[in-house]
Amino acid sequence: MSKRKSLKQGLPAALMVFSAAISIYAQDQGGAKHNSRPQQVAGSTATSADTAGAVKYSYEFSQPKFYIKHIVIEHDANGRGTVTFERLNEDTPVVEPLALSTEALERITGSWQALRFLESDTDYQANKQFPHLGTMRIGMQRGEQKRVAEFNWTNNSDASALVNEYRKAADQAILIFDISVARENQPLNAPKLMETMESLLKRDALSDPRQLLKLLQDLSTDEHVPLIARNHALRLIKKIQK
Repeated sequence: MSKRKSLKQGLPAALMVFSAAISIYAQDQGGAKHNSRPQQVAGSTATSADTAGAVKYSYEFSQPKFYIKHIVIEHDANGRGTVTFERLNEDTPVVEPLALSTEALERITGSWQALRFLESDTDYQANKQFPHLGTMRIGMQRGEQKRVAEFNWTNNSDASALVNEYRKAADQAILIFDISVARENQPLNAPKLMETMESLLKRDALSDPRQLLKLLQDLSTDEHVPLIARNHALRLIKKIQK
């Protein structure tokens, strides 16, 4: 049995990444966790290769007690990079490709620009501490300039907007990964994952739902998954297209 197959057979039926102060249930898993499946891409920002290579962005979240205990997002100025995440009681991370849509990248870039991050030494940590919610680190590098800021709660609206966008990107990437795994190895988990996606849509908790349209269309015609999941996928397509 391949390492990848071992991973997929051990994944849980549904996943919703942490939101606010909620810690989701834990479940043991095993096997290697490296995946090269491309994201469903709605678009990308057209910048030159030189510009893309000049700036690097990063976001990190960690809370050892959360089901998704560690997330790292790294990307360039084009919004291309990786999402790395670890589940509770696991030592080997899952690595997935990241392709932010044009709209999501514009929101993220706007927050970085508003922070004037590399030119600033602002402490974004609020006076109140909420370590139980997890620690966040945002980082930016341009040439030899590099800065990382850490906080567990912030009253800075731009920093808050930035981490919220990264949280949405992580939620979406992990959801795509779990749906793809379910289609290949655990099709009976598909209905629950459709419910998870709908919940995230209602809460505006996805980076760009339009990036999911191709995946949902494929799912709706996949006879390996239950009919209830295929019909749910069609309903979600209509909601996203509105």
